[in-house]
Amino acid sequence: MSIQRTVEVFSAGCAVCDETVAVVQRLACPSCGVEIVSTRDAVGAERARRYGITRVPAVAVDGRLLACCAEGGPTEATLRDAGIGRPVG
Repeated sequence: MSIQRTVEVFSAGCAVCDETVAVVQRLACPSCGVEIVSTRDAVGAERARRYGITRVPAVAVDGRLLACCAEGGPTEATLRDAGIGRPVG
């Protein structure tokens, strides 16, 4: 059984969101289970509300919203700092 890091990318499908999705997908390693969550549907919007997300793009890793997403948005550096792209274990 392999251990995975859970990465949720919250997106509204805009160009800025698409850039973040691309960076996460580029950085992701085999230990990263990446899920793109659309905030344009009711289920995705409810998940975003539970995290307290008020703007997108936003990224949560292992059930925790990255601090950068509450302060201005994810960057490659903050995604790497959160462990995206680094094997678990």
